[in-house]
Amino acid sequence: MADQNVPPRRPRPDRGWDGRQRPTADGYRDRHVTPYGVEAGQGGYAGTTGTLPAAGPQWVGPDGFGRQGQPQPAGYPQPGPGLPNLDDDDEPGRRVGRRRALAALGGTAAVVAGGAALAMTPQVRGLFADAPQAGDATGTTVTDGTAARPSGQQPSTVRTYTEQNESYMGSRAGAALKKNSPTGGRIFSGPAAAAAETQVTVKTVLAKDPIRHLASRATFGPTPKVLADIKRLGIDAWLRWQLDPEKIAPTKAELKLAELPSLKLTPQQLRDQRDQLNERGVQPEKETIDATIARQIWSDRQLFEVMVDFWNDFLHVAADFDGGETYRNAFDRDVIRKHALGSYPEMLVAANKHPALLLYLNQVDSRKDAVNENLARENLELYSVGVDGGYTEKDVRQAAMLQTGRGVADGKYMFFPERHYLGKVKILGFSDPNASADPKVADATIDRYIAYIALHPSTAQYVARSLATRFVSDTPPKSLVDRLAKTYAANKGLIKPLLITLFSSSEFWAAVGQKVRRPMEYLVATYRALGVTPEASAGFSGDDRRTPYQQGLRQIQDKMRELGQYPMGKPTPDGYADVYVAWTSAGTMVDGWNEAGELLGGWRKQFTYTAPEKLVARPPATAGAYVDALAVRLVHQKLSAKEKALVLGVAGVSATAKVDATFNGAIAAVARTILASPQHHLR
Repeated sequence: MADQNVPPRRPRPDRGWDGRQRPTADGYRDRHVTPYGVEAGQGGYAGTTGTLPAAGPQWVGPDGFGRQGQPQPAGYPQPGPGLPNLDDDDEPGRRVGRRRALAALGGTAAVVAGGAALAMTPQVRGLFADAPQAGDATGTTVTDGTAARPSGQQPSTVRTYTEQNESYMGSRAGAALKKNSPTGGRIFSGPAAAAAETQVTVKTVLAKDPIRHLASRATFGPTPKVLADIKRLGIDAWLRWQLDPEKIAPTKAELKLAELPSLKLTPQQLRDQRDQLNERGVQPEKETIDATIARQIWSDRQLFEVMVDFWNDFLHVAADFDGGETYRNAFDRDVIRKHALGSYPEMLVAANKHPALLLYLNQVDSRKDAVNENLARENLELYSVGVDGGYTEKDVRQAAMLQTGRGVADGKYMFFPERHYLGKVKILGFSDPNASADPKVADATIDRYIAYIALHPSTAQYVARSLATRFVSDTPPKSLVDRLAKTYAANKGLIKPLLITLFSSSEFWAAVGQKVRRPMEYLVATYRALGVTPEASAGFSGDDRRTPYQQGLRQIQDKMRELGQYPMGKPTPDGYADVYVAWTSAGTMVDGWNEAGELLGGWRKQFTYTAPEKLVARPPATAGAYVDALAVRLVHQKLSAKEKALVLGVAGVSATAKVDATFNGAIAAVARTILASPQHHLR
């Protein structure tokens, strides 16, 4: 249970969330501070009440401010958009309508953990008249957000990355998932030994193949090449290769990122060239997202990109904040990517001296006589020990006073000694006289504090649980979390030893089928499964200002925004939830299927596609054998007899019927139905 002294979690009225305020030239906003806080209408936040002793600072943090409106979480059911692109007519002669087949397959995508069918929301059931109902023989559980959650919390009020996951998993659906998750395990001498010795006992529709399992979790989606690489190199050697990304050659798609004009510019260059970039329609913060999407789809440094995505949720700075156009790409490059497989303490220290985080969480507004506590609080609550990590409100305020003086000038980090509070501080066991006016000494003291909380035992647990949730299960076994926390502490926050421990643990290999792809992950995996390449289709040309590659990446980003998840996309600093029940949305599920149809049709001409009739090199002559071959090509295993029958029903043929390479004209529909199966939704 959380320490009763830990302050309640509340939305912060900071500029990084609402995107309304810009810094002045030196990165420090002008505002009038009264004895009661910030005066309304002076660039600050009206509504502060109360005073502090005259000798102390005036607090400009979240206390006393009104709640900000927050967008409805993606996990909540949204109004269904219908099925504008879905093949929804039950054509004569078809045994199973395409809507019903997709519902039956896509709905059971949530069968995920153990036969506990979590899938279809009420909106989806409304679209499919004969879909299973809650409580029927299939055991389907409604996950429409109405189930009770711990402490009566709703996801919209949950603050931390880990806590929001736990809140969602407190639902009935979460309880069903937990029953099927591995409960314990042990560590082996290495990943290959763990894979060989671990028996998979959980219920799952996925093949219990360790190579496929590793490819599903350590990449953004298995491809024939990835599976072949793991088989050729072996599990241990493939992981060693992935853990040394600097030695992995860039792909053609990564080299084509040179077409994004803002990507290699420094913040100063972005400031200097702002007008020219605007005239060309260049949006640097969106190009950062575009580049991330390209790497997720096409980079061979897949484990590295998975870890970049993990840290972008854990140490989250939204790309779209006011200032993101100048600083977010540098944060991605110099903080997240630089340290993604390095040291988390070094990452957190670097983040706390980066303009992106200082602006996003208002540290530029904090000085000794007007302390803004936003960053100090999030450093404890989100980025280190966590809400249950043992800190108190006094710790938050002590940390906020210690961190005064940090700001931004001329687009760069700057320490302002005249703004820094001097006086003894004590935070979670860290203490320092904090008495030096020397800016180097004062700045180094803050660094030591940040490194201290990054190595706190509670941080070790928090990072371990988050990592286990990402790679293993929505309800990770305590045995694994404790083991990872010990590794984190013993290696002083180094990330590679954490991953080696993770992949050498039986809990990882026992958790086949225990994770469901979130919307962004589903879309990226679909591009990878279909072998889409970054070159433009024959005859396609870009517009006057953007190449086909630029246009195509932006279209993918726009689609991800429609689906509710895109890299660095969440406006609040807690990052996206990483559990399935946060993402049960009928509209999102159908939209993903429709996008698969777009790719199978090759409609986005900015890229090149494999024609669906050529996905299988030598298509079998009978429908049943063709479905088997296509399933192996797209989801790397055969479907069950029931699933296979549903797919055949889409084409209106029997298993023994003779078909040509186009599946008698139904190949795109058949392939899309396979991509709506649980085998593609699960990772």
